Amino acid sequence: MAKRLYVVLLIPVLVALSLGAFRGKRSIDTLQDAEDAVRVAQLVQTANKYASDVINERDVSVVPLLKGKRSDSAITKARAITDQDRKDFDRAVANMPRSTRLLKRVAAVRTGEKALTELREDAFTAKLPGVQTEEKYHLIQHPLMELSNELGFGSSNQASFGRTLYALSLTQAAESLTRAIGQRVLVQDRDDLADGELDVQLATFRSYAYLQQVALQEFAGAGTSEDMDRLDQAMAAARKKGESLAAEAAQKAEDAGKPFVAPPPLEEMIQRISSGATAEKLAAEGITPESFFTASTLAFDAYRRVEVQLSDTALAKAEEISDDARRDALVNSVVVVAAVVLAFLLAMWVARSMTGSMRRLRGAALDIAQTQLPALVEKLSQPRPHPVNTRVAPIPIDTRDEIGEVARAFDQVHREAVQLAAEQALLRGNVSAIFTSLSRRSEALVEGQLHLLTDLEKNEADPDQLENLFRLDHLATRMRRNGENLLVLAGEEPRHRWDQPMPLIDTVRAAASEVEQYERVQISGIPETLVHGRAATDLVHLLAELLENATTFSSPRSPVRVTAARLPDGRAMVEIHDEGVGLTSQDFAELNRKLADPPTVDAAISRRMGLFVVGRLAERHGIRVQLRPARAEYGAIALVMLPYTTLADEGAPAAYSNL
Repeated sequence: MAKRLYVVLLIPVLVALSLGAFRGKRSIDTLQDAEDAVRVAQLVQTANKYASDVINERDVSVVPLLKGKRSDSAITKARAITDQDRKDFDRAVANMPRSTRLLKRVAAVRTGEKALTELREDAFTAKLPGVQTEEKYHLIQHPLMELSNELGFGSSNQASFGRTLYALSLTQAAESLTRAIGQRVLVQDRDDLADGELDVQLATFRSYAYLQQVALQEFAGAGTSEDMDRLDQAMAAARKKGESLAAEAAQKAEDAGKPFVAPPPLEEMIQRISSGATAEKLAAEGITPESFFTASTLAFDAYRRVEVQLSDTALAKAEEISDDARRDALVNSVVVVAAVVLAFLLAMWVARSMTGSMRRLRGAALDIAQTQLPALVEKLSQPRPHPVNTRVAPIPIDTRDEIGEVARAFDQVHREAVQLAAEQALLRGNVSAIFTSLSRRSEALVEGQLHLLTDLEKNEADPDQLENLFRLDHLATRMRRNGENLLVLAGEEPRHRWDQPMPLIDTVRAAASEVEQYERVQISGIPETLVHGRAATDLVHLLAELLENATTFSSPRSPVRVTAARLPDGRAMVEIHDEGVGLTSQDFAELNRKLADPPTVDAAISRRMGLFVVGRLAERHGIRVQLRPARAEYGAIALVMLPYTTLADEGAPAAYSNL
């Protein structure tokens, strides 16, 4: 029962554990996604820097390479920055989530990187003309720029943030290409160009200038008002710095006594370059490779500064989300564990409380059923029971639940059982009193009858009449024994006892004389053993009942043999052999059980009253009586084991007193 109760109470705990585990797993999955988003943001941050520095390397290399200065310090410095960006990107790739989309995008970056070494050697040469050089650098920069599309975890619109950053990166890339092509148009010798090549360059220049405007519109559509304000502020700062640089250049030219033409705004420079005007004409308008590179670089740096701010913001948001997810996972885990532990402890407390009450109830019930009630019934079943306390102590369970109700119900059953046992004891006491009263009255009458018969026998001379008187005397003796049986049933002691030890042979003869068919009893081999006077009367009665049983249930022509022996340990054994009808082993077992433990007086005693009396008399003196099957096909042997406490030292035969 306790195990089933624990199982029943364990079910909700397991359910709570399952739900808690599911919630904990969701929290852990969210935390994992947030941490992946942080690593993606870090990857995008390094990728954007890598992409910006790659195209910046291309742009700063245009003029030196076209002039044949391949070891220029600007080129070396730009390439060193790009190489360091590549290492940083490799570390970020090693730490990024291994999703299919990211791996595919990184693979595209690796494809472009493979040509970087060869690209640096052949850039802006006959092997790799300007347009091809720009396209080769674009194969590295564009996949890096596309990684921005992987941003956006945890935002309200997951695609908008990466889209905004991608649009700005595209704007920066278009600005970079415009810068690179514009420098090449301003620096290169147009006489060395093939027919139509200049037109292609100018068309490409105009296309990238247009692409820049398209990317700015995409940025405005994808970004927030704060993003646009940040870009406007960066561009305003770039224009202000450009004006400051132009003022400084004008002052230097004035100090040197050289003419100076202030460059127009960047948008006008782009329009004038795309018109196809010659370098000399453009220089007269203040549009030189240096002024154009400076103005375009200011715009490029403004885009890059906003791009860095966006990528930093993306990383900060991802880290904030990761921290929140980590905190939520920790809180959820603690709450789940605490809830499960609390539920488990509560279930165990309820189970232990209930099982404890059930164990106490079971223990008390078993104690009442197996110890208290049988002991009380045994005390009340005694022929002369001592005063017994019939008050019932309640089971020590005071709860108001069903277990407490069962305990109170069992207390009521216990009280009813005790009351019934007391009533039965009272009834048996009344029956015993009736038996005693009837026995005493019958005994007085029988004693008077025996005295009268003794007087008649003394004065009778007719042999036939004397024989009838002897037979009548024998019947009266048997009637007296039946009256004594009533006293035994009532638990009373016999009125007449021997006052001195009695020879065992005399007890056997006295017992045989009280049997109706006494002439069938054959006595032999009785040792010269004395029986204590206190046990002699009851032993005579016990043997008489056994002999009566042997003669009654055996053939009238068969003898009943009585023998005895003194055992080495001081005890004596009396054996009564008859040739009656055979009994089964179950009959012998049942009879021996009743002889060893005489049952309570009830209606069933009337069928085997003799054996009941034998059992009571044997119990009174510690005598053991046992029935066994005879060695022959039929018959039984009654064994009477006399303990040494019933035997006395041998001496002169004692007279029977008060007979």
